[in-house]
Amino acid sequence: MLARTADNLFWLARSMERADFTARTIEATLRLEILPKSGPEDMAEWEGALSSVGALDAFHTSHETLDEPAAVEFLTFDRSNPSSICNCLENARATGRAVRTALTAETWTAINDAWLELKRFESRRRGAKDFDRESLARFLDYVKKASLDFDGACYRTMLRNDAYWFNRLGIFVERADNTARLLDVKYHLLLPSDEEVGGSLDYFQWVAILRAVSATTSYHWVYRDRVKPWLIADLLILKPAMPRSLISCYESIDRALDSLARDDGRSGASQRQARAMLSRLERATMSEIFQNGLHEFITVFLEDNAKLATTISEQYLFT
Repeated sequence: MLARTADNLFWLARSMERADFTARTIEATLRLEILPKSGPEDMAEWEGALSSVGALDAFHTSHETLDEPAAVEFLTFDRSNPSSICNCLENARATGRAVRTALTAETWTAINDAWLELKRFESRRRGAKDFDRESLARFLDYVKKASLDFDGACYRTMLRNDAYWFNRLGIFVERADNTARLLDVKYHLLLPSDEEVGGSLDYFQWVAILRAVSATTSYHWVYRDRVKPWLIADLLILKPAMPRSLISCYESIDRALDSLARDDGRSGASQRQARAMLSRLERATMSEIFQNGLHEFITVFLEDNAKLATTISEQYLFT
């Protein structure tokens, strides 16, 4: 496979996964916003949303004040934000079109239909400054469905060849990054400084986080207990059965890289790095993670995840 094709497949999957995560983050933040709050912390939830998708600095570069309409616009349709949903779906369509022959008809249809629906949403909102809540809810539902359609089409119709494995790598590298950022933001930005940890506001914030990753039912199946921060962290970091957990993502990354190595006949630095990260997650315990600091653990994880993405690019000559 040409390196350019592999690169496009990798970033096509990352773009679709990022659009889905951004939509889920906005949805969770809208739920958080209805909770009682006061004082200078009023916009903490939107600061957290922008931070979790890595767009906070970019937002402050182009906006003097932070409020809900500005944050929603920046995360959805603002062309100046590289990670806006609009840009993610357009990038996915452009990269998908470039590798059309490496995709099945169903996979391409899922990508193209998502782009066409995006254009219809843009057309309907043209001339209106902001989405109303009902229109925004429909838009976010469409984005999540587009991502599910794409993922399902890939899983059910693509040959298990190098095209498929590069696609899987993009999804799970991006998903691991998103889950880690979401956990970190909850611990550092959402809870107001005068709010009790374990209080009612803290509880509802964690419930919103679980809903953002579609894990509310899974949490109660696994723990059969009320919502507790350390159990949520355990679910989203160390539980292989949870599809969005860090360890589940790295099991999938390790499997995809091993499959590429087997097809290629060579193993390299990316396989070794992914295996090392998976081993660290398998050996980790929540007591050790909290003792050493959750923020410190996630910071190291995010750095290592970014390094792995760079190594994959270098090993397979994306760059």
